[in-house]
Amino acid sequence: MKVAIVGYPNVGKSSLVNRLTGTREAVVHERAGITRDRKELPCDWNGRRFTLIDTGGMDALDEDPMGVSIRAQARAAMGEAAVTVLVVDARAGIRPGDEELADLLRRHDKPVLLAANKVDSVEQAAATAEFYALGIGDPIAVSAAQGLGTGDLLDAITALLPEEDEADEDDDVIRLALIGRPNVGKSTMLNRFLGEERVIVSDVAGTTRDAIDMPLEVDGRKLIVVDTAGMRRQAKVQESVEYFTTLRSQRAVERADVALVICDAQDGITAQDLRIAELAMKEGCATALVLNKWDAAPMQEADLDHERAHATRKLRLRPKVLTASAQTGRHVARILTEAIALGDRMKGRIPTSELNRFLSDTVQAKQPPAKQGHRLKLLYMAQIDERPPRFAIQVNSRNRVTRDYAYFVENRLRARYGLDGIPVIIDFNERDQRRSDR
Repeated sequence: MKVAIVGYPNVGKSSLVNRLTGTREAVVHERAGITRDRKELPCDWNGRRFTLIDTGGMDALDEDPMGVSIRAQARAAMGEAAVTVLVVDARAGIRPGDEELADLLRRHDKPVLLAANKVDSVEQAAATAEFYALGIGDPIAVSAAQGLGTGDLLDAITALLPEEDEADEDDDVIRLALIGRPNVGKSTMLNRFLGEERVIVSDVAGTTRDAIDMPLEVDGRKLIVVDTAGMRRQAKVQESVEYFTTLRSQRAVERADVALVICDAQDGITAQDLRIAELAMKEGCATALVLNKWDAAPMQEADLDHERAHATRKLRLRPKVLTASAQTGRHVARILTEAIALGDRMKGRIPTSELNRFLSDTVQAKQPPAKQGHRLKLLYMAQIDERPPRFAIQVNSRNRVTRDYAYFVENRLRARYGLDGIPVIIDFNERDQRRSDR
């Protein structure tokens, strides 16, 4: 479950996120507008786990393109969050734009909390009274700098979060996106999945104009399949084809758990196929590459191994490369079986005791790096989220974590728990220096 932190620029959102999560992950600076993109950080309060989304300063009156982009990011965060927290500056009082933000949140169909930040003493709490005028409930006085009131805010957040069974009532439904270049057979594949002609299929690229959601049941498992639109290949719009294909694919993968990148076996895995797969990975989708039209261009096993090695080299999540023919139905059932397996692995949890055995084995296999005579120590590991799986590793010093060693840990994790094709997130968090062995 996610909680969006929104508000006017420079009201202390990132500082508050850092205080609530006990980290220094969110960038903090005196200048307004430092946070431009959404950043997600795990939070745990009294046994309730959720994710805080730190958003850019949302100035409702700013018409600058960057301001428009930041508002879009913040709205997207609100859309996917179960609870939204509006942060205001208690010292500055109600500012131009606060009313517009409050109006937007009043029309929001999910719970909203109001956090009045920069209340650094009990005496300053009275200054929060004017924020009742925003009409979104009682302001909760907090100080990101001092930590005052943050427990009350976390209590209020967890009280509004849905119960686990409510939040995950559709947990067994796997959302599957079919993405890829124009005319690689996405709609034919979807029709083969459904067993009926429900999507128009043509040899002309761009027949499918819109994304279409369709329910599907396989051996008692429920899926929702999204068939993404292609683009017409005309000479005068050739340069735009990749842009629009990627744009529409992105809209699909934003709502999907699993993405099947449909490729044309006659072309092999192209650079654009790899870019689309990378897009799915960045959006948090489990991903597999499907070489369609296998009946028209069957490869020797050595050639297929070459394609698999090529994809593994280029894509960090090491997706499987599968073969199928939507036209004849060959291997289509296997594709669906793999999609369900990927969806299940996306939401699986690995016991903490097992992860710490893995951590010990990893250190034994390859000693962590050292800097200036001080060696990195991996102290503790736990899984903190799923869809996609997210892990936290406590270390003695984050500065000693090298990219190569982080990749080494990730690759061993994938190999040990069958996470190829799954976007894995590993956070290296520094233990309190007063308690750590330097």
